[in-house]
Parts: sequence; C-alpha cells; structure tokens
Amino acid sequence: MSSLAKVIEVIAEGDTMEEAVKNAVRHASKTVHNIRSVYCENIYGIVENNKVVKYRVNAKITFVLDDQKA
Repeated sequence: MSSLAKVIEVIAEGDTMEEAVKNAVRHASKTVHNIRSVYCENIYGIVENNKVVKYRVNAKITFVLDDQKA
C-alpha cells in the first residue's frame, strides 16, 4: 500500500528556536494528524531594545493523508 503526504506552511513563535519549532507542531496538531516531520526554512529573531526577545520560524509540516477507500 502506498501513502500520500501533504505539506503545510506555518509561522510560529517561541522564546527559543526550539520552542518556536515545538509550538509550530503543537498548534498544527490541533487540526492535523499523522504529522511526520517539520522543516524550518527560515528563522527570525524579534529584537526589542537591542535584545532578541523572541524567535519566529517559518515551518513546513509534513503529514500523511488518511487512506480513502472507494
């Protein structure tokens, strides 16, 4: 049996880069299931008063679609 995967793109924030990635997956998993991987294409630092205060990631989340029986 073969499977079909889909990729969605989300932007998430966190106090660390790791937290931002985890937030992307955590929020996506509220409406998407069978998540298999996350790929972070861009990482941004949000700066206030000359200090990095948050990180933002542009994450591509891959999940496997349910098998539809005809």
